[in-house]
Amino acid sequence: MAFIFLVCVMYFLPSIIGRHKRSAGAIFVFNALLGWTVIGWIIALGWACAAEPQPIHVFAGGPAMFFCSRCGRPLYAGASFCSGCGGRV
Repeated sequence: MAFIFLVCVMYFLPSIIGRHKRSAGAIFVFNALLGWTVIGWIIALGWACAAEPQPIHVFAGGPAMFFCSRCGRPLYAGASFCSGCGGRV
């Protein structure tokens, strides 16, 4: 019984690793359908381990622009809380 559990965990390891990604559902489907092939499992594992691109925020701030000391997001004059991390300014 423990052997079957170990085999299932190893088979779905890419899905387990990528469970918090935006494409977690696609990784799971790909892993479930093509994970039985070695190359499909390796591709799913690579996809699950790949870094997700981070969006680039461009702000055209005025002269009264400040930045959060925790996350670095821009803050406008008079802001009490950061919109990014929720920390008190």
